[in-house]
Amino acid sequence: MKTRNIFDNLSAIDHRYSLSEAAVFDGLSSYISESASIRSCAKAEAALVKAHLSVRKSLTPEIEQKLDAIAQAIDPEEVYQEEQKTQHNIRALVNVMKTKVPADIAPLVHLGATSVDILDTALSMRMRDAVQQVVLPELKALEKDLCAIADREAETPQVGRTHGQHAVPITFGWSIAEFVSRLGKSILRIEELSNQLKGKLAGPVGSYNGPSMIVKDPEELERIYLSFLGLEPSEYSNQLVEPEYLLRLLLEINVAFGIIANLADDLRNLQRSEIGEVFEYFSSTQVGSSTMPQKRNPWNSEHVKSLWKAMCPRVMTFYMDQISEHQRDLTNSASQRFITDYLTGFTMAVARMHKVVSGLQADTANMEKTLQDAGGKVKGGVLAEPAYILLGEAGENNGHEIIRKITLECEQTGATFFEVLKKHTEVFTKITEQLKKLGVKDAETFFENPARYRGLAAEKSRRLAQKYAELMK
Repeated sequence: MKTRNIFDNLSAIDHRYSLSEAAVFDGLSSYISESASIRSCAKAEAALVKAHLSVRKSLTPEIEQKLDAIAQAIDPEEVYQEEQKTQHNIRALVNVMKTKVPADIAPLVHLGATSVDILDTALSMRMRDAVQQVVLPELKALEKDLCAIADREAETPQVGRTHGQHAVPITFGWSIAEFVSRLGKSILRIEELSNQLKGKLAGPVGSYNGPSMIVKDPEELERIYLSFLGLEPSEYSNQLVEPEYLLRLLLEINVAFGIIANLADDLRNLQRSEIGEVFEYFSSTQVGSSTMPQKRNPWNSEHVKSLWKAMCPRVMTFYMDQISEHQRDLTNSASQRFITDYLTGFTMAVARMHKVVSGLQADTANMEKTLQDAGGKVKGGVLAEPAYILLGEAGENNGHEIIRKITLECEQTGATFFEVLKKHTEVFTKITEQLKKLGVKDAETFFENPARYRGLAAEKSRRLAQKYAELMK
């Protein structure tokens, strides 16, 4: 077969990303490349022969090993050449395999099966193995690094943000713990769904017509066939395995993709010049701009978001492949082949996000400065909320309005919230007394340092980090 220069390939996955994310590309290639696709179908055909021999009580370890070796050694080019004659991919594979197996068992190749008994079973096997052997390890590596940051930065003060505006204080660990929790749950669900993919050996309309001409219990033959591949039968099949098994897995992967894109967006924005609270690793030879030598662009985070934009809309195709008219049509034949592109794009985004996170550093000094200055025109105004709540606890019915007027006074005078609050002696005394009731130390200076108002941010950050780090094992 002629070898093509990778730079002559059409898909960016096969040139640019096969180089930048070589480990992911090579890992996935073992499971979802065209060679892997053909060999997985050959493996399914070999499993079917084993099943026939098993029910005949004539399967030996030597024959089993020989069939496995034949399936692994199938030459995709030879199958493609045969397909030029048959115009049918599975019949081409069957014809090739019949020339490879011992003559006495050649009649058992594909016996009682329809094409999709092989195709859908092989697809389930490939997707299970690709997800469990490549995708999940990448996801878990990212999750563990997020857990490490959430734990390490559990006490690092940071201003919270809603609507792009300063809100109340949190910690940087808490902002990362959001993604620890969201992504962690999605990873566990992906793992669960990857174990629920099914196969079939039920014939052209799923009612076991062909297998019933071979054995008394066609469902037992199906179970034996699938057991060689580590799968279970679909509860119901027409010509196809019920599409929802794979659909649910792909949808949950898309959920994880959205979480990762959200993380990429947050980290990119925290690197904005006017914020500058985190920074990615930047090598000594790296260039941020072709014309501005000082630039250090957060391009890795942007790259993750861009891959999400390219791949996320494909979820509509997954939904459309759910529909196949009158037992089966071929409207999923081309579209389903692009699942491999989607899975590859997703895994490459995970790997790139892992690179960002593994080298991510918090600019703690800048975080502290931003928090001290937070509140817009009201320096320290992020502490208006606890002041109003404490007044309410002290029995003041109009606490919100009282504090609002104090913030207006801050704007007019340029004084900090703490400075103006102290001038309102009666209000300040009520608030301070409430703090003392809560057991807050140095209650009189509580409003001088916004970092003290962080709720359970540090405690829950550590708790979530420890929980998901343990679950990722």
